[in-house]
Amino acid sequence: MGEQKRKEDAKNNFIFGKKNYKWMFIGLGFIALGFILMSGGGSDDPNVFNPEIFNWRRIRLAPTLVIIGFGIQIYAILLNPDKTDSEK
Repeated sequence: MGEQKRKEDAKNNFIFGKKNYKWMFIGLGFIALGFILMSGGGSDDPNVFNPEIFNWRRIRLAPTLVIIGFGIQIYAILLNPDKTDSEK
């Protein structure tokens, strides 16, 4: 009987909670959006220079979104899912 109870307790013991996964998916969304914004800007002809590769979206916005996404991922990993708002 004791072994069965121990197996049941082990099945329901997850490291991350629903809150953690929600923040992880938000962070993944930011990272994916950053990489999508970084893509493109190339030229079909390698002898022709395309200045669109150096626009503000690819140089500033997209890397910032990727860094914010990684920050959200770190927050999601360190977030304690068992802590409630009343304990603060």
